[in-house]
Amino acid sequence: MYPTSLTQMARANPFSAPLFSLQKVEEPRQSHPGQRSRTLAAAAAVDEEVSCEFGSSKYYALCGFGGILSCGLTHTAVVPLDLVKCRLQVNPDKYKSIGNGFAVTVREDGVRGLAKGWAPTFIGYSMQGLCKFGFYEVFKILYSDLLGEENTYLWRTSLYLAASASAEFFADIALAPMEAVKVRIQTQPGYANTLRQCVPKMYAEEGIWAFYKGVAPLWMRQIPYTMMKFACFERTVELLYKYVVPKPRSECSKGEQLVVTFVAGYIAGVFCAIVSHPADSVVSVLNKEKGSTATQVLKRLGPKGVWKGLIARIIMIGTLTALQWFIYDSVKVYFRLPRPPPPEMPESLKKKLGLTD
Repeated sequence: MYPTSLTQMARANPFSAPLFSLQKVEEPRQSHPGQRSRTLAAAAAVDEEVSCEFGSSKYYALCGFGGILSCGLTHTAVVPLDLVKCRLQVNPDKYKSIGNGFAVTVREDGVRGLAKGWAPTFIGYSMQGLCKFGFYEVFKILYSDLLGEENTYLWRTSLYLAASASAEFFADIALAPMEAVKVRIQTQPGYANTLRQCVPKMYAEEGIWAFYKGVAPLWMRQIPYTMMKFACFERTVELLYKYVVPKPRSECSKGEQLVVTFVAGYIAGVFCAIVSHPADSVVSVLNKEKGSTATQVLKRLGPKGVWKGLIARIIMIGTLTALQWFIYDSVKVYFRLPRPPPPEMPESLKKKLGLTD
């Protein structure tokens, strides 16, 4: 009866893996004295030599640094597309399409106008990346330890969702001030052209609340986005190695593993853009206007208005997410951080389910 009940529990979990499939493991597992076995991680082979212990302070610090690079650099690189996307959302009568948005912006502000808001973008999303990736690793390990090895495997997608949501809660608090400044610069012509002009002006007009009034809509936008980003990425990596990559992951070079990371990241990014776009539209309008609330903006935009600029956001977020995971995993490779393989069913669970002798 025990194996039967376990099987039913696994199948009843709405976030669980597809039917169990057992594969021969080609690569040996590593273990460190006094360290618990952990089975959750982004796609990568286990290195023969690592620079620090999995779950150590150094590990978390370097993961946070990887988050700074992955989010800060990528968001800054797509500022022109982000600027046009925001203007499509807040002024669709003037900016009618992506191409038209670029043309109008260049005609009015010149080519340099496409870079408006780059400084708050870099600072804000660097801070967000630090918290997003750093805390994700913290919460993933913390929740895994609370669940135990067997439940961690059975409920791993639920674990990814919970860890990423927890991390993004704090990441949005770090992002909110600079996101408000960025949107104000990009969507209010003549208000301010630089970070140094915008911050004191916003503070003088509305006080400290000006920088945090968008945090609740940010949670609405970013928490579902990040949950999809991390859970979809982790599970896509599993499926790619299982069904698409023509050879065992242990035989893949670091470069080939990073290609898998990029592809999984792009797939995750498309879903992220769709899930989070309505809230993104609300954030863009809310930070442009004074005195409005998220509820008022949502009612005024209506079911159709919240989807304005979706194509631009899919292109932007798909590319962003793929590059972010690629940069993040590359940082792990460069600093020789522990990179365990995708999770496999623990031997103890196989025995309970009657899958081994």
